[in-house]
Amino acid sequence: MKLTIGHRLFASVLLAILAVVASAIVLMRQNVMDSFSDYAVGIELDRLDELSGALGKRYQVHHDWNFLPAGASARARWIARELARLQQLRSEQVGAPVEPVRPQAALAVAPVAPVPPVPPVPPAPPAPPLSPPQLTGDASPDTMPNRLALQDRITLLDAGGRYLAGRRPGREASVRRAIELDGKPAAYLVVAKADRPSDAMAAIFQQQLKDRLLLIIGASIALSALAAVLLAAHLRKPILRLADGARELAAGRFDTRLDTGRSDELGELAQRFNQLAQQLAAAETSRRQWVADTSHELRTPLSVLRAQLEAIEDGVRPASGETVASMLRQVLSLNRLIDELYDLARADVGALDYQRQRLDLWLLVREQALAFEQKFDAAGIKLELGPDPVRAMVLADAGRLRQVLGNLFENCVRYSAPGGSVAVRAEADGTLLAIMIDDSAPAVPDAMLHRLGERFFRVEASRSRAQGGAGLGLALCRRIIEAHGGQLSFDHSPLGGLRVRLAVELA
Repeated sequence: MKLTIGHRLFASVLLAILAVVASAIVLMRQNVMDSFSDYAVGIELDRLDELSGALGKRYQVHHDWNFLPAGASARARWIARELARLQQLRSEQVGAPVEPVRPQAALAVAPVAPVPPVPPVPPAPPAPPLSPPQLTGDASPDTMPNRLALQDRITLLDAGGRYLAGRRPGREASVRRAIELDGKPAAYLVVAKADRPSDAMAAIFQQQLKDRLLLIIGASIALSALAAVLLAAHLRKPILRLADGARELAAGRFDTRLDTGRSDELGELAQRFNQLAQQLAAAETSRRQWVADTSHELRTPLSVLRAQLEAIEDGVRPASGETVASMLRQVLSLNRLIDELYDLARADVGALDYQRQRLDLWLLVREQALAFEQKFDAAGIKLELGPDPVRAMVLADAGRLRQVLGNLFENCVRYSAPGGSVAVRAEADGTLLAIMIDDSAPAVPDAMLHRLGERFFRVEASRSRAQGGAGLGLALCRRIIEAHGGQLSFDHSPLGGLRVRLAVELA
């Protein structure tokens, strides 16, 4: 099954919203139930105001708690029996159940005014039996306060916090209220807090939470679908344009461009696409020019050879030594062109072999310059060599560097006017050794200076094609120097011609 961007966005947004909703529900339920539990136990304490008043009056009569039963079991059940007795008395006096006392704002029972001694309270009638707590397993009132009724969660402590009656206090959360006489606490009523109140209000509240859950989930799904549709529409349009543009490029239409009006990552991707298309268009133009120039350069010596051979065959020209020498020069020119094309193609793919070793580059430059001294003299060009640099050791292939230097000095001989000069010097600057080769006029025009080193490029005006080669030498030199981690650059020479700067890292 293919999952589109819309499907993925829908799933992502839905999961995110459901995670947020679930976390919110859990946190809300926990907080609300904690607050509700505090509220419920507060109400329960308010319901014990009658018990607090009755206990306070009996304490005033006896001035202590000796009226409580003696046995531990009887004391544990005494609070429940006392509540039942008070309820029966209230029923006998009114004749009908009385509404529960409204909750008091204060947490302590108001001080009871002193009353004159009263005769002992007659024995309480037998209390009706209370329904036993609903416990399961080995649960007991001391360990399961969350499932006990109110009368089974009440503890009576004296003013010092010692146990008097009711449920034995445990480690569970509880709330206490003082039974005060003359402004001082005489005892405390403690109610263990129930985490799951059994009050009808709590049950209604929990049911409402459950009823709202399906509604929240449905709304989350609807919002997720809407958000996914809008986001997918916002993202798919530029992506589809990118896909269409890629198909156009694959079909060879390199003039394809995309709208770059967006300011996000997709807009940046569109800009990179346009840059790629521009580079592909330039590469295609260069390839076509390369093929055309190569065909032209190969055709020239072949045409000359063919013409001379046809002339000999037709008897127009004799097969003399001069004719053969002329044809040999064309063959050598053709062979040199093929070698340069082959080396340049290998350099482009990094297939040229380099046997690198430590060598003195300035010494190598001096040797190559002196090897061309006879050619310089024949062309009427004066050679000037600068002083030795402080450092000149590099890691390079001596054969390849001789090839580069030979090509550069050959250009000086070929293109410098008679009576000129060639100056060669070296500078050690930091970690680089720079070799400068300056020749005299004619100069290279500014508009063409940056194109030196391009394949088949020749300066037609002053450095004519009749004197020049195929325009591959400098391109090959640049590839060789770049393979050594160096740089070959061109600039105007102070001697009036061209300056070639060859920079290689020192070893």
